[in-house]
Amino acid sequence: MRPRQKTGADASPRPGSLDGGKSGAARSGADGAVAWLPTLLRGRPQRRADLVRQPRTRREQMLWLVIVDASASTRRNQALSQAKGLLAQLFDDAYRQRARLALLTASGGAPRWQHHGLKAGSALQRWLETLGAGGGTPLFEAIDQANQWLSRRRKRYPAEAHRVLILTDGRVKECAGLKALDYPSLLLDIERGPIRLGRAVDLARQLGAAYRHIDETTGDPGSSL
Repeated sequence: MRPRQKTGADASPRPGSLDGGKSGAARSGADGAVAWLPTLLRGRPQRRADLVRQPRTRREQMLWLVIVDASASTRRNQALSQAKGLLAQLFDDAYRQRARLALLTASGGAPRWQHHGLKAGSALQRWLETLGAGGGTPLFEAIDQANQWLSRRRKRYPAEAHRVLILTDGRVKECAGLKALDYPSLLLDIERGPIRLGRAVDLARQLGAAYRHIDETTGDPGSSL
C-alpha cells in the first residue's frame, strides 16, 4: 500500500515532465545553438533528440589587456590623473561584465606587468591609487610584450575573446615598422594642454588600432572595447 503524498509546506516536489532534476528543467533549451563537437562525440545524430544544445545563458569569456603609458610626460596638464579616472570606470565595467583584466605599465626603463588575466576586484582600485608617472616611455616594448603574451594565451584559452586598450599621450620617438596588433584594439589619446604634438594618431594607424581622444569619451569606457 502506497503512503499518501504529503501536502503543504512539508511536501516533496514531484518529478517534472522534463529532464534536469526533481522539478524538471527550468527551460528546455531547444532553441539553443547546436554544440556540434559534443554531438558528434556521441555518434552520428539520427534524430533531433540526439543533438546537444549549448546553454542559452552562456557568455563569451572576455579578456581586456590594458597598456598604460605612465611616463614622465603624462604628468603634464594632469593627463595621467584623468586617465586614472577613466581606468576606475573601466575596472567597474569589467567587474560588472565579468571580464578578466591584464595590466601592463610603460614607464621607467622597462614595461612592468601588474596583473595577468585576473578578475576585476578591489585590488585593482588600490593599485590605481598608487599609480604614478615618471621615467622614460618603453611603450613599444610594452606593445611587443602584450602581443607575445596574448599569442600564448590564445593557444591556452582558444574560446576567450581579447581586446586591447592603450592609454598614451603619444610622446614617443618615431618607430618605423612597428608591428600591428593582432587583436581588436583602441588607442586612447591622453595628451592634454594647449600645445599638442598629435603623435598618437599616427601611432594608432601603425598599430591598426581605433583612435579616440580621452576628451571624447562619454558613458562607460568598456563599451568602446
